[in-house]
Order: sequence, then C-alpha cells, then structure tokens
Amino acid sequence: MSPSTGGADQMVGERLGLKPGMVVQELGWDEDVDDSVRVAIEDAIDADLVDGDYGDVVDAVVLWWRDSDGDLVDALVDTLTDLVGGGAIWLLSPKIGRPNAVAASDIAEAAPIAGLSNTTTIPISTDWTATKLVAPKSR
Repeated sequence: MSPSTGGADQMVGERLGLKPGMVVQELGWDEDVDDSVRVAIEDAIDADLVDGDYGDVVDAVVLWWRDSDGDLVDALVDTLTDLVGGGAIWLLSPKIGRPNAVAASDIAEAAPIAGLSNTTTIPISTDWTATKLVAPKSR
C-alpha cells in the first residue's frame, strides 16, 4: 500500500461511501483493472477485498465490468447474492472512448431489470467510471 497515494486513497473511499470495517466484495477482476482503485478501497475499509467465494453478507460490491463481459443483467443479479439490505453495488466500467466501454444507456436499461436503481456516476480513475446501483429498500 503506497504511502504516496494516501490523499487519493481517502478521496476514492469517501467518494464511494466506504468506511473502515466494511466488507467489500470484488467481482469481475481481470488484468485490466486499476490497482490504485483497489488499493484505495482496501485502505478506506482497512481490510482486503473479498471475492465471490466469501460466503457471508457484504456491505458493498465492486463489480468491474466491460462491454465484452456478457450479460450485465445476469451479473447484476448475481451481485445481490451476498449484499446486505441497503448495501450498494459499484459498477466500475471503462470510460467512454476506452476499449470495452459500457454505454450509460446499457447500465440504465440493465439496472431496473435486475431490480436496482442507478443513483450516481463518477469518474473514479483515469480509465474507469463508477456507477452506484442500489436495491429498493423494500427488497
């Protein structure tokens, strides 16, 4: 964990609403993910990210998603498996203009089919955008 990114780490954690002690599940990891974002998330929660085999409830899910990854609706439904009620899904996708970018319209169409609402989209790094998706409280 690089001391030179401390300020950026804290900013990423704050922007994603992450706090120490939260359990964050990471799905969709591949060689192209932004490791500085991963480190920032781990610094914000003061723990390692957990994977899909975690087997317990999680406070938030980080889903790395590319246009070539398949069916977004299925992936979003799968993220709900371990997510605690009221938890957030952060869909991280390549920015528009980058290889495998995901159109905002694709996310807007997939989210409600999966039972989610799209709340906000922010640039999270040079190459990645983060979209916050939440399940209705009455789930």
